[in-house]
Amino acid sequence: MPRILLQSLSRCCTHIEHSRQLCLEHRLSLRKKLICAAALALCCNVPSNAATVCDALAYGAKADGKTKDTAALQKAIDDCARKGGGTVHLAKGAFLTGPIALKSHIVLEIEPGATLLGSQDKTDYQKITVMREDAVQPLISAANAQDITIRGGGVIDGNGQPWWAEVYAHKNSPEYVAAKRPRLILIDHTKHVRIEGVTIQNSASWQVTLYYADDVIIRDGKILAPGHSPNTDGVDPFSSHHVTIAQMTIDVGDDNVAIKSGQPGSPGPDDPSTDIDVHDCIFLHGHGMSIGSEVAGGVQNVRVARVQFKGTDNGVRVKSNRDRGADIGNFEFRDLTMEDVATPVLITEYYPRIPDKDSAQPVTRLTPRFHDIRIMNLSATGAKTGGFIVGLPESPITSISLANVHISAEKGMTISNATVTAHEFAVKVTTGDPLILLERAKVEQK
Repeated sequence: MPRILLQSLSRCCTHIEHSRQLCLEHRLSLRKKLICAAALALCCNVPSNAATVCDALAYGAKADGKTKDTAALQKAIDDCARKGGGTVHLAKGAFLTGPIALKSHIVLEIEPGATLLGSQDKTDYQKITVMREDAVQPLISAANAQDITIRGGGVIDGNGQPWWAEVYAHKNSPEYVAAKRPRLILIDHTKHVRIEGVTIQNSASWQVTLYYADDVIIRDGKILAPGHSPNTDGVDPFSSHHVTIAQMTIDVGDDNVAIKSGQPGSPGPDDPSTDIDVHDCIFLHGHGMSIGSEVAGGVQNVRVARVQFKGTDNGVRVKSNRDRGADIGNFEFRDLTMEDVATPVLITEYYPRIPDKDSAQPVTRLTPRFHDIRIMNLSATGAKTGGFIVGLPESPITSISLANVHISAEKGMTISNATVTAHEFAVKVTTGDPLILLERAKVEQK
């Protein structure tokens, strides 16, 4: 039986339909199909109340975009949860709401034509401590739960414009940071999560945050925010594992995807983020496919494939600094196309900016260690700068390979404190040198 099918069966209680489709799609013998069906029946043991539907309108929701439906929505969720799980159904209309909390075994189904609309009343968002920091409640949360799905083809709109305006009005104040604005969806210490087919947009801050989450699939949808909207990251897996982001269009004001683990200056311990796949996506406005900058727990085993970048600030972006690093490596980026991306490759152990001069400092627990990064089959046109691969003097970047990488840019690529292995790698520039090699930079042609 194919390995992917076995893996799917091992988690079948949370994605029965996916496993059933695999049984049908794979060319299995009749005997193996029978084994597959029997395994599904035995391991899933679906309770009769799995078909429970809690229609939000039946619980008093108005869906008129004016009346707050928070209490009705939460009552529908809680009632479904008490019955062992089921589907909370949102039909057509605009369901204006403050924060709501999903429970285990809940499907939040938002039909096409329906919008879950975030309240702009700041008193709805109570102060909380989450992700080891002071924050306010997210619009949608799930904490210490399992088996949660958000689906249906509708829209989740954070309605975040007033918070964006405040950020720009007070942009030099430390009070206005991501944590002090409501995130849109926060999956916290929760496993077996599916977010499918919905449009997620206009969060006041990060749009989809996965915090210590495991087994998450986000696919076949859109994540949108205006290009000027601050900190509206698309998806942020933070100390999370086994995450797939696929067939998504992400057009936002900050990182399209940002993989994180551990805050700057973290005293620890912090879990790493591991085993994350991003494939077959389109990234438009945004800061790119990012790893970091907050990675005090480390990041390992990331695969990015078949992503189109159009007008994005950066393409491949791996970033950290001396106060927020750890073991960061075993990444594969392949089959990427970039049009008018300002910086196609940005791999730096300095964040937020690379200094003109620097000297080695003592290595600490938070010193970033970048290694084993592979970039293959990348084509970029219309870039401003070829890129940066810049390590720290006390922690040079090791084992970076560029194969079949072709970049056309106004200026070249800068490399320092890094060893790069190259095969069919070329940077074409309109001015200056294609490669600017600084201290302890080595490019080995293979």
